Amino acid sequence: MNWNVRIGINPISWMNDDLPSLGGDTLLETALAEGKEIGYEGFELGNKFPKEGPALKAKLAEFGLACVSGWYSGFLAEDSVDAEIERCREHMRKLQFNAARVVVYGECAGTIQGQIDSPLARRPRFTDPAQWKAYGDRLNIFGAHLQATYGITLAYHHHIGAYVESPDDIDHLMAVTDSAKVGLLFDTGHAWYGGATDVVALLHKHVARVVHVHCKDVRPQVIAQARNDGWSFLTGVLNGTFTVPGDGVIDYDAVLSTLHRAGYQGWLVVEAEQDPAVAPSYRYASMGYLTLRGIVDRINLATGV
Repeated sequence: MNWNVRIGINPISWMNDDLPSLGGDTLLETALAEGKEIGYEGFELGNKFPKEGPALKAKLAEFGLACVSGWYSGFLAEDSVDAEIERCREHMRKLQFNAARVVVYGECAGTIQGQIDSPLARRPRFTDPAQWKAYGDRLNIFGAHLQATYGITLAYHHHIGAYVESPDDIDHLMAVTDSAKVGLLFDTGHAWYGGATDVVALLHKHVARVVHVHCKDVRPQVIAQARNDGWSFLTGVLNGTFTVPGDGVIDYDAVLSTLHRAGYQGWLVVEAEQDPAVAPSYRYASMGYLTLRGIVDRINLATGV
């Protein structure tokens, strides 16, 4: 039996929601057609996708693609669960209609990830255990609501510029949340950028909690400059902090082998924000796909399936 993972992609390779000038003129249909041609089975969502569930399903069906998931901007670090339940309804119904199993939860309360003039040192932080516990409690309640109401699992995206950025932050988050209610979206590039230069060790530590995976690679010299010179997250993106699997330093053979041994059965999503004028969309999306596809095929060959 083959390893039951599917390879998808985020449209950020073609068009960027945080920096609309990057790929702003690219049609959604161009991204979907090229992604399908390359071999991807599905797409995560972006601002150019239809906002209603049936229209989204029809658009993806035109290209024979699945809805992988979609980013959801949450504010539980500073707001109530009741408010979050109200805010999420339309988005979760859209994902539910399109048979998505997880939602990408990005904590946006206090975040500086979308502020091009804010250095990373200004990111928000929890300063005591009581704040972490209260946050975990709210996430648990919200995650249970998503499962009971929509059949969707909360996949928490640790992210540069937000409350949960570093390996220590991820450790804290996992400690204060219930594994049955809150899953981890493991993002290889954000893990490295956040301080886990041994990405595989961090993944191994929390692999039992992983419900979704973003595969991006990194350019260490650019990240070092971003940290040293006080760049914002978006300034780093513009200068090439991230790239696709196969074009950086992360050991994806080890990453995927760790996921395989742990029994991970979800999506592997290429998600590497770059300027498509510098890193042409089709070429880099192809590189990411071929890198992951080759490793998955080698794992299946080695295990005799």
